[in-house]
Amino acid sequence: MLKPSYYLNPDVVSLAKDLIGKTLCTRIDNQLTCGIITETEAYAGVTDKASHAYGGRRTKRTETMYTKGGVSYVYLCYGIHRLFNIVTNNRDIPHAILIRAIYPVKGIEIIVKRRGMKLSDTLCVGPGKVSQALGIDLLHNGVSLTGKEIWIQDDKINIKEDDIKVGSRIGVDYAGEDAKLPYRFWTTNYNSLLR
Repeated sequence: MLKPSYYLNPDVVSLAKDLIGKTLCTRIDNQLTCGIITETEAYAGVTDKASHAYGGRRTKRTETMYTKGGVSYVYLCYGIHRLFNIVTNNRDIPHAILIRAIYPVKGIEIIVKRRGMKLSDTLCVGPGKVSQALGIDLLHNGVSLTGKEIWIQDDKINIKEDDIKVGSRIGVDYAGEDAKLPYRFWTTNYNSLLR
């Protein structure tokens, strides 16, 4: 399990990249499910026009982003999808990393059942799919990532630098120039995940 200090890194962009290859796990309803993180997006708080906390916005929903790094930020998107984010940095610096995709490695039967579809390469590609696959819901907002319900572990998966792609974030056109920032990281070389 990653130590609490890991989440206090002040560089949310480098942290988003570093999370590629780490394993996100949940034990919900006493069912263990895990997936290797294959896609992330960084959100750099009050200065980032794509962030929910841009300009220092503090609402009932965004308040979780202002807590000390190492907790989950789960919110509803389009009234349908529950999106799982990792709060990073120190208290009152609302940085967050959206987990956009995982490669399932444990509890695959449970993941398939939760998703209501057959095993495929796109089973857990998309942030709403990630939360559904791992059983993450709105009630998991603000949960510690160093507890027994949701955590991230380093299984020493070695992903080559060349296998990590960098690009702009998805679905944030409202952010103007900030929408073009290279804050999204992903890998599609799944063979390297299982070495």
